[in-house]
Amino acid sequence: MLLPGCTLFPHGGLPLFIFEPRYRQMLADALEGDCFFAVGRMREGEESGDPAKDADPVGTIGLVRASREQEDGTSNLLLHGVMRVRFTEWHGEKPYPFASIEPLISFFEPKEQAVAAMATLRGTVEDVLQPFPEEVRRGVFELLDRADTPELMTDVVCQQFVHDGALRQRLLEMESVGARIPLICEYLRNASAASQE
Repeated sequence: MLLPGCTLFPHGGLPLFIFEPRYRQMLADALEGDCFFAVGRMREGEESGDPAKDADPVGTIGLVRASREQEDGTSNLLLHGVMRVRFTEWHGEKPYPFASIEPLISFFEPKEQAVAAMATLRGTVEDVLQPFPEEVRRGVFELLDRADTPELMTDVVCQQFVHDGALRQRLLEMESVGARIPLICEYLRNASAASQE
């Protein structure tokens, strides 16, 4: 499924309203199969109708966690991000965008610096959340405390706090988790400073 301005991260949730006939067919196919489909971001600009030109190269495969079909055939659903994927080839035999994919595996090196990197990211989030009510901060920290790897923590922070569409897509496409963390921290600091001006 290709959507303008939409980047889903692994472990993130995406509520969707399915109304176009092509995507209603896609959802039906997914529900008859393994309940998975991928979401990709459409590039900005005029749509050509060719997914190879219109879509960014990396998206996220997601699991349909809940789906409710309405009487008019539309559906409300919640898609849970599972894994980054690269679109390797687009096929034309379906009424909806349909591609071959391969997993895009994240890595963090050197592994002995993982704990320090997670502490840096968490510290930045803590600093940014200082003006927020205690219950908000507590909820966020509980979420971060469940992230036991730098990969998971960066995805959780990106899904919840990074709102710049181009940066979200750039972070999704980066295989190096270590390279993501400075970008996320810089974005959070700048966004916090801008909100206090």
